This record gives sequence, structure tokens and C-alpha cells, in this order.
Amino acid sequence: MSKPWQHRVLISGILSPVAALFLYTIVYMTLTRFSADLEKDWLFRLSLATLAMTAPFLITLALAIKDRHALFLSGKIGLAIAILSLGLAWKPVSDGLTRSKQSRNLAMRDVAAPPFNTLDILGNTQRLEDRKGKVVLVNIWATWCGPCRSEMPKLDQLYRERERQGFVVFGLSDESVDVQRKFIEQVPVSYPLLTLRGEVPNFYRDIARYPAIFLVDRQGKLQPAPGPDQPFANVEAAVDALLNKGP
Repeated sequence: MSKPWQHRVLISGILSPVAALFLYTIVYMTLTRFSADLEKDWLFRLSLATLAMTAPFLITLALAIKDRHALFLSGKIGLAIAILSLGLAWKPVSDGLTRSKQSRNLAMRDVAAPPFNTLDILGNTQRLEDRKGKVVLVNIWATWCGPCRSEMPKLDQLYRERERQGFVVFGLSDESVDVQRKFIEQVPVSYPLLTLRGEVPNFYRDIARYPAIFLVDRQGKLQPAPGPDQPFANVEAAVDALLNKGP
């Protein structure tokens, strides 16, 4: 009769995927809770949490090395599962790469905004080039995003109050028309909601943190916008500054 310790590599390997996800969640949430600046230290938090995901594999590997002279088939299976669990780290790594692109794009200043030509959820064509001479705010959002739900009514009010001054708001989501339409039944907005059913550069697609705002001045150039951790009053101030700047 085999003893439990003889299958410890198998047990450790089977638990590795669950343990990896658990460690990632605990480490990331803990670091986020004590973060002084979520925007500046996101890479540190993501890197440390991703590194923590490798701990179950390392433990399984250590057990396998210790038992290498009497490693049963079950132990080899456990080690194989632990190795496969490392693949779970690809998701945060991929998110990190996208987040890095997002941070770089959001920080751009006085660079021509990439043009887009796509359909809104009503089937109308919306082109950035058609808004030359106006201040444009592009809000990247998602229906599952809680902060987006809170921000959109504020954006809509800002749009309605500043529209006559030459202010335009576009909401851009990668979700289907039906999903967006159901959402605005609960959170109605008057500005156009765009789809990806057209020519939309990766510049507006490389988003890992929602919501994200791109500001385009009257000359069609990008200007830095406040992040989601800042008060909405900062967004209003940034928009007003561009509107008052004139043509």
C-alpha cells in the first residue's frame, strides 16, 4: 500500500494551478491596497504578483528533485501539471505589455491623433477627421467596468454643457452593438458610442485598464488626460483649458 508522502509531488502539482491564481490575487490585492499611487507603481505590483505565481511550481520542482531517485509515474504527472501551470502567468504578462503601451499612448503630447473611421451603434459613420477644429474626448469603456458606469453620466453632462463650445465626446467599446444598447438603457448617454466595425487603430485598442480617456485638441493633436484615479473635476479642467485655448 502506497503512503501519502509518496504522492506528494502529484498532489503539489495538481494544486499548483489553483495555488498560482490564489497567490497572484492575494499579492496583487495586498499591494494595491497599500499603494500610494496606482498609476505609477502598477508595473511593480504586476511583476511581484506574477512572480508569486511561480512559487507552487518551484515547490513541486523541489519535491521532485528530492524524490528523483524514487519518482513514481504519479510524481512525473504532478511535475508536468506544475510546469503547465506556469502558462497561467502569460495573462498578466500580456496585460502588462498592453498596459505599457497604454501608458505610453496616454502620455503623448502634441502628436497627431491617429484617425479612425468606424460605425456607431446606430449605424452612423463617425470619423475623427470630421471633427477638426473641435476638442474631442475619446472614452474607452466597457459594460462590465464599474468606474465606466460611474463616469459616463458625468461625461454626458460635460458633453451637453460644452457641445456649443466645440466639444465632442466619443465612447469606444470592443463589445457588440446589442450589448452596448442594453447597457445604455440603464445608463443613457447622448454622445455617440462607437464600435470596432471599421478602421480603428491599435492605438485605441491597446487598453488594459478601463476607463481610458484620450484628449484631442482643436489642431487634431493629442494632449494628456487625467487618469481614472483622479477626480472628474480634473477632466473638466483639462477640457475647459483646451476649449479656452481657441483655434
